[in-house]
Amino acid sequence: MTAPAHRPPVITGLGITAPTGIGVQAHWSAVLAGKSGIGPIDRFDPAGYPVRLAGQVPGFDAKATVPSRLISQTDHWTHLGLAAGEAALADAAVDPADLPEYEMAVVTSSSSGGTEFGQQEMTALYTHDPSWVGAYQSIAWFYAATTGQLSIRHKMRGPCGVLACEQAGGLDAIGQARRLTRKGSRLVVTGGTDASLCPYGFTAQLSTGNLSTVQDAHRAYVPFDAQASGYLPGEGGAILVLESAQCAQERGAGDGYGKVLGYAAGFDPAPGSQRPRALRRTAEAALRDAGLAPQDIDVVFADASGIPRDDLDEAQAITAVFGPRAVPVTAPKTLTGRLYGGGAPLDVATALLSLREQVIPHTVGTRQPAPGIEIDLVTQAPRELPLRHALVLARGHGGFTSALVLGR
Repeated sequence: MTAPAHRPPVITGLGITAPTGIGVQAHWSAVLAGKSGIGPIDRFDPAGYPVRLAGQVPGFDAKATVPSRLISQTDHWTHLGLAAGEAALADAAVDPADLPEYEMAVVTSSSSGGTEFGQQEMTALYTHDPSWVGAYQSIAWFYAATTGQLSIRHKMRGPCGVLACEQAGGLDAIGQARRLTRKGSRLVVTGGTDASLCPYGFTAQLSTGNLSTVQDAHRAYVPFDAQASGYLPGEGGAILVLESAQCAQERGAGDGYGKVLGYAAGFDPAPGSQRPRALRRTAEAALRDAGLAPQDIDVVFADASGIPRDDLDEAQAITAVFGPRAVPVTAPKTLTGRLYGGGAPLDVATALLSLREQVIPHTVGTRQPAPGIEIDLVTQAPRELPLRHALVLARGHGGFTSALVLGR
């Protein structure tokens, strides 16, 4: 197959604020141990809702990492992103002041924006009058707020943007970051976080009918399982530092955690259409973009929605590309819930750690595959294997579909 024309960019820094822990080591240790971050919701009283479980970031203290003036001006989702961004830059051992401002960029993903902040201000409006609504409502809810605040804080004045493609948006953000490195950006802060664990945000999520109402935290979110009943929501995600190969080499960062070799995005046809859904062709397009064949992929990090019809579609797409049970598949997101704009970046971070450590984390919770599922799902315990390349899949509500290929 034809090799990619550009030297692939490298990911040199990871910042994680997730239900599995804050920081790379805490997250990776929890993933390998199968330690779940899902539990009863305590950010608000969920007693009146059919879903009462979610993945919440443990022990997060915005005051420890976010400037005090920004805490009152931005939403919890942005607090998580700012903290993860700070950690990612530190992990990459890069000082933005050492690089040209217009050659650094920020591209993040967001699904819901600042719902908690928005609810707070709407409550003030309905309880009192417009004079009670703060001026920062105009920006704190906005889905580009995290991108903007990261750009301002670190003086990154290159092309900045946000992708709002629900769960798939995290891969789309990284794909756009890769494009920017091809157009002259030396460093791009990318990835994403989300946080919609408030009554307003929760009600919006419930409207899809896709959340699991099972009250057992161990059985509520079990993708590919015969008893799959939907998914649980979560908050947090991961921010990554993506650098051009040249910039990383000049800084002495080498290949960092790994390379972004291929990316593709697609969109499902309208409901009721006789045309096939987009996942298979999107995965194949990402492989072509990477210059790899199916046999070159050593692990697939699945989207794993937990919705039976979507699980079956994804399993059939993986089987069509690789063959029945031909490649190990995993879904560590059962430990966090689906994090929307933050979910795929966290999968990318986990996949990079998997490639570095040569071990595939297991899928916790899934026991008995549903009929028609013919994939080699890694369960029970992590699996040690020689790993060169990983494929990360993500789909978003409404038809968004993306795939990313990573290499050591």
